[in-house]
Amino acid sequence: MDDFLKQLPRLAKDKHNENKKFFDKLKKKAPKNMDYIMQDLHDREFKKTDCLTCANCCKTTGPLFTLADIERIAKHFRQKPQQFIDQYLRIDEDNDYVLKSVPCTFLDHENYCMIYDVRPKACREFPHTDRKKFQQISNLTLKNVAICPAAYNIVEEMKKKIPV
Repeated sequence: MDDFLKQLPRLAKDKHNENKKFFDKLKKKAPKNMDYIMQDLHDREFKKTDCLTCANCCKTTGPLFTLADIERIAKHFRQKPQQFIDQYLRIDEDNDYVLKSVPCTFLDHENYCMIYDVRPKACREFPHTDRKKFQQISNLTLKNVAICPAAYNIVEEMKKKIPV
């Protein structure tokens, strides 16, 4: 896994133009059963991929925190939302709440999330490969293939399975 993770940014960069063309065509004419195809590809990949052996998303990027996430996590810590914000978050250039630093503050040394049960929605849904109307998030997916080995593999399988 470590070797693949080291190669992943380069692999994603090498495939970027090909993937972008694929997604551009997919946006124009997605198959009617796209959601089913994506759910199947997602399920197959995550039967063989263990996020705990990787955690690259937690080590290299930070999620966006919605107000609902902040309230839920603050409650978990028995804090007021503003205390949680002051301690862990900052506002980024897009005016979103994000972690002050990466790797994620809540990732332990064994790649477990210390707030797993109350983690942000963005973490729960990452890498978003089982999302309905998946073709609508192609820009996000193009970024995620450079971070997540599972997302990379799913996109490679999509290109084999979906004629565009």
